[in-house]
Amino acid sequence: MFDNKNILITGGTGSFGKKYIEHILAEYSPNKVIIFSRDELKQFEMQQKYNAPCMRYFIGDVRDADRLKEAMDGVDFVIHAAALKQVPAAEYNPFECIKTNIHGAQNVIQAAIACGVEKVIALSTDKAANPVNLYGATKLASDKLFVAANNMVGGRKTRFAVVRYGNVVGSRGSVVPFFQKLLDEGATELPITHADMTRFMITLDQGVQFVLKNFKRMQGGEIFIPKIPSMYMTALATAMAPDVPQKIVGIRPGEKLHEVMCPADDSHLTLEFEDHYVIKPTIQFAHHTDFAENRLGETGTPVTQGFEYNSGNNTEWLSSEVFLKMAEHSET
Repeated sequence: MFDNKNILITGGTGSFGKKYIEHILAEYSPNKVIIFSRDELKQFEMQQKYNAPCMRYFIGDVRDADRLKEAMDGVDFVIHAAALKQVPAAEYNPFECIKTNIHGAQNVIQAAIACGVEKVIALSTDKAANPVNLYGATKLASDKLFVAANNMVGGRKTRFAVVRYGNVVGSRGSVVPFFQKLLDEGATELPITHADMTRFMITLDQGVQFVLKNFKRMQGGEIFIPKIPSMYMTALATAMAPDVPQKIVGIRPGEKLHEVMCPADDSHLTLEFEDHYVIKPTIQFAHHTDFAENRLGETGTPVTQGFEYNSGNNTEWLSSEVFLKMAEHSET
């Protein structure tokens, strides 16, 4: 599907972008892969490792609509990974988060339509479901924009979808490197916000493969959610440091006890497939699609009314042994 195609990744110097490049170069023969981001130092460092002839590095910000249009000229597929993601930073700098996560999303949509991009997948987060912090609220707005964009295309070929998943094991800013840093510095205890707190867990490899497969599955308007295991934060800390005591420090502002990926209020729109869920668009004007069967021929069935997929009611839980293997092979 990606052979001889042109692909652009916004925010491509992040953890996802690097892992995606590894997969796309190993598994396909793209014509051009464009890394679109605003940090020239990260681009320079990334270029030292990922310097295949097909690689291109564009300095630009998703807040700049004109630059996005220049970068998307002739592009077939777009992955929108650029975002301001730090919860406390978003609370302290709210409109900066809005400008990147909401205005930037709309700029990506308009550029993709103007340039005739075939398919766009936007990366979301579990924090966008029933959000309790500004970051989650901006990502929910972004999700709504990308889903609704399928009603804006008219007769054009461009289609948009969203991928939503939980905590990426070992990604920058996540709990695993944070705990590891504390342990390396000789910490005598690990901070736990709540004894019952749970989180969904996925590796970068799994996230990238899920996105790649959803380019093949998507029809336009879907929010794709993988079935992934949960883990108690106390169990995660014990797995990393079984002999280090844990200290309960209290839930931080904007933090949930359990994360949600399929809200109960969307249960009437949710379909269950073998290894993932799909939340259908609320409204379809331009294209009336039967999402019960995707482009790979996989079939889904409606969930029960009131169904909610959250990290606390999950049926799949991560053992310490499997978690440690995941962490060992993840980027930090």
